[in-house]
Amino acid sequence: MRMSKLFSQTLREAPADAEIPSHKLLVRAGYIHQLAAGIFTAMPLAHRSLTKIEDIMREEINAIGGQEMSMPVIHPAEIWKRTGRWSKVGPEMGRFKDRNGRDMALAMTHEEAVVDIIKDEIQSYRQLPVLIYHIQTKWRDDPRPRAGLIRVREFTMKDSYSLDRDWDGLDRQYQDHYQAYFNIFNRCKLPVIAVESDVGMMGGNMAHEFMYLTPVGEDTLLLCEECGYKANRQIAEFQKQKPPQEKERTLEKVETPDAKTIQDLTELLEIPDRKTSKVVFMMATHLREEEEVNQLVFAIVRGDMELNETKLANAIKAKSLRPAEAEDIQAVGAVPGYASPIGLDDVLVVVDDLIPESPNMVAGANEEEYHYLNVNYGRDYEADLVADIAAAQDGDLCPHCGSPLKEVRGIEVGNIFKLGTWYSEAVGATFQDNDGQEKPVVMGSYGIGSGRLLASIVEEYNDEYGLILPISVAPYQVHLVSLGKSSGGGEVQAAAEELYQSLNAQGVEVLFDDRDESPGVKFNDADLIGVPIRLTVGARSLEKGSIEMKLRDEKERELIPEGEVLERVQKTIQKLSKEIEDRIVPVHLEE
Repeated sequence: MRMSKLFSQTLREAPADAEIPSHKLLVRAGYIHQLAAGIFTAMPLAHRSLTKIEDIMREEINAIGGQEMSMPVIHPAEIWKRTGRWSKVGPEMGRFKDRNGRDMALAMTHEEAVVDIIKDEIQSYRQLPVLIYHIQTKWRDDPRPRAGLIRVREFTMKDSYSLDRDWDGLDRQYQDHYQAYFNIFNRCKLPVIAVESDVGMMGGNMAHEFMYLTPVGEDTLLLCEECGYKANRQIAEFQKQKPPQEKERTLEKVETPDAKTIQDLTELLEIPDRKTSKVVFMMATHLREEEEVNQLVFAIVRGDMELNETKLANAIKAKSLRPAEAEDIQAVGAVPGYASPIGLDDVLVVVDDLIPESPNMVAGANEEEYHYLNVNYGRDYEADLVADIAAAQDGDLCPHCGSPLKEVRGIEVGNIFKLGTWYSEAVGATFQDNDGQEKPVVMGSYGIGSGRLLASIVEEYNDEYGLILPISVAPYQVHLVSLGKSSGGGEVQAAAEELYQSLNAQGVEVLFDDRDESPGVKFNDADLIGVPIRLTVGARSLEKGSIEMKLRDEKERELIPEGEVLERVQKTIQKLSKEIEDRIVPVHLEE
């Protein structure tokens, strides 16, 4: 491709709304163009890189028996209603009516479409196992799209679906995907870890996320460097240190002026925060006979801990949670800042499992500027539910070995789910087993977003000058720079043109900068675009019978004799490719 014809342009400055390196650089290098919030066009350079990423996905999923197909991006509401997710999924689902007034949806995932197919296609155990996949556009109306391709509304995803006759078959396909995913990320030269995660709206009984660790990530992870425990904070467990047992003391009401926060309270009463109860008011939405019902929840954790909303939502089986409004709290007789469940009715009280083990706590008196001392669970109030609802934090103890956990940030670049029979049972997707019994198909679901993966690669590989893309995903293998003027002809331009044609003839992917620009502009653009190998044809090097060669991730430049350039380029491409291939190693699922 000649840069004089390339449908793209580089920018000297990043857009004002770009916050992270990948967003800034992908825009500046002409890879992406924003159409609306969270909606981007992949320009020719990005399209080439995304195609390479998607081809890597195809190769790895094909290698474990995948069959590629293409499913619609528009779904009738009926298939989502059969599984119950039409009402369970919130406003992030794109809904509309067709010209006949029928409810329709923009696909955010394809489990419903898959079970609609298999209930007609799969009749016998002899047809199983099966692995199908597609690479398709998805829509998820994120309320806060940000960070370029990291958090978008429209995106492309490879999602695959395994179909098995039993759980042992699902276990095998899950492990196959676990390995295939590490192969994909290693071939893209992106370091990732796999962590246990919440199944969320997908359902099922097990899920793992593949995380690229970076300070700009929106997910919080807890890692144990001793035993290898890894989990998303949404589900991370930790060892809770039980406080020393004390004799129950008499409940006492005390004045606590201007003590609405845990910090205010501990300073006023001169007590540690672990002796206080923290009440978090949430409004939970439940589905009852397909109707949404809201309920006020009193969630209580110790004052030295934080509420984990995912754990709470799972514990009470809520469709969604949101912070309660002051009027919701006051309507049940509680006072924000001075609240507790003592003496209250018509609220759902959920306490962390450490609260019953913590004697003589300080809690609100449901009266402005007053708290109770010596509050004891079971004597002074009881909960509707006791569960682990506290969030693991940096320094908490590992649930397996007791070592301190480390809190890090990460970007989710892939996920895998053991769905089991939840979807197939909902729609009657069954098969006749060899014992003559009708049984539901056992399913798994596995996804990777190609755009987010590209952005994560850029986050990992960049410098102050631009992108430094691995050869496996770079739009071109070689960036050929001519320092001659195309309009004036001459030896330099003729030599560059001949080299361009020779490289193309050997199957090398070349981006040829044949523009009438200054050397500084051309070199700056080459660094910005991030192709791994740069060849420069200039008058000085030609006088020596040489072409200058430089790798994007190295500072050194080398003069290569003209007659050896083609062979040297091929060997360099092979060397860079071999370094990536060597990253692929066997991995085993840790359960």
